[in-house]
Amino acid sequence: MYKHFFKRLIDFLASACILLVIWPILAIVALWLHFANKGAGAFFFQERPGKNGKIFKVVKFKTMTDERDSEGNLRPDRERLTKVGRFVRSSSLDELPQLWNVFVGDMALIGPRPLLPRYLPLYSKEQARRHEVRPGITGWAQVHGRNNISWAKKFELDVWYVDHCTLATDIKVLLLTINNVLRRQDISMEGQATTEAFNGHN
Repeated sequence: MYKHFFKRLIDFLASACILLVIWPILAIVALWLHFANKGAGAFFFQERPGKNGKIFKVVKFKTMTDERDSEGNLRPDRERLTKVGRFVRSSSLDELPQLWNVFVGDMALIGPRPLLPRYLPLYSKEQARRHEVRPGITGWAQVHGRNNISWAKKFELDVWYVDHCTLATDIKVLLLTINNVLRRQDISMEGQATTEAFNGHN
């Protein structure tokens, strides 16, 4: 009953209340990033697969510029990630706009992180089960290593969550997320500004 009804009701009410409270913070961060990103904008929209693989557009704060090299190619992530962007990312403020995705029903507060559509054909049958629930702003895999664990382990934890989605589990994830954010823990893999791409290998 929780997984199929109460979880969505809680997500809707919680996201609405949080957005009403923090909208001034969102506005300030958006203005800050607008100038730091050198005209590249403050928000980042990208298509992601949601529940049952349905595609939606996730919204996050944009933490990198759109600077390109002499050939017109985007510069490496580490060169485009601004100081402001690094702070916004390390403090997890970049995730806050996804509360809108939660409010409209594309996402949940807690669930497997929404990844790229191009990964869909690369999942094994078991790994694809991560799409049996709505993706989340934070999740079981995020509080057990986030970007510092292998893809195989991350998907294993995602599927575990699908099979153990309860109010008690979600409360535990929420508390661990708060702890990780305060400690700025597990933000990115060693030596990388963003997560390494998934290539289908286990």
